Amino acid sequence: MVDIQSQKDDRNIDIQKVGVKGIKYPIIVLDKLNGTQHVNATVNMYVDLPHHFKGTHMSRFIEILNDYRGQINIKTFQQILEEMREKLDAESAHMEIEFPYFIEKEAPVSGAKSLMEYQCGFFGESNGRRNDFLVGITVPVTTVCPCSKEISNVGAHNQRSIVKLKLKFKKFFWIEDIIKLVEDSASSEVYSLLKRPDEKYVTEKAFGKPMFVEDVVRSVAEKLNETDNIISYRVEAENIESIHNHSAYAYIEKDL
Repeated sequence: MVDIQSQKDDRNIDIQKVGVKGIKYPIIVLDKLNGTQHVNATVNMYVDLPHHFKGTHMSRFIEILNDYRGQINIKTFQQILEEMREKLDAESAHMEIEFPYFIEKEAPVSGAKSLMEYQCGFFGESNGRRNDFLVGITVPVTTVCPCSKEISNVGAHNQRSIVKLKLKFKKFFWIEDIIKLVEDSASSEVYSLLKRPDEKYVTEKAFGKPMFVEDVVRSVAEKLNETDNIISYRVEAENIESIHNHSAYAYIEKDL
């Protein structure tokens, strides 16, 4: 049959990324408490396309993914990228795997247990000369506004905040440890299940530790700087304001 994708294109325009996006796929990730965790991931796979090719072979991405069924993890990530480069005759390959990660948390006073979801991801690229791999983690937290607390006779406004990290590292680390680091950098952590004594505890804890969005990213960055294993990072925080019609935002990066 005629291979249309391999035919010549005469527009002389390279494409930096071409591929498949939004593939739903089951993977297994390491779990600090239980050993492993089965998650439903969303996978994006791309390669570059030189100007002289009309198109890439989309089916080959899925074939490669199926070849690694049950073995898609940090250790095999670079192997998959190299196979993408080889089978698709490309100079560079990119892959993004995003998934929900669940941790069982206990409420601080009642001890009530529930599952808390954190969005995580693996992000990497390879061009034969350089390999990059990052782990992404999104952590919801609570912040109380220091200014509101200072100027108010009663109370202070608070909000849920979303902290996103992308980390480049030397050796393996547990997702749970980074989540704890982030939660310790906010006014309070967030729970799925709280009883009334827990709500009282969390509210008062947050009120006693007010933090601007700038404080959160600096606190996270400070803790990451103390960790020899983290080579570089991106940290961003968004406060979804409760009394403003906008969000407050801060971003720090190191050596990326």
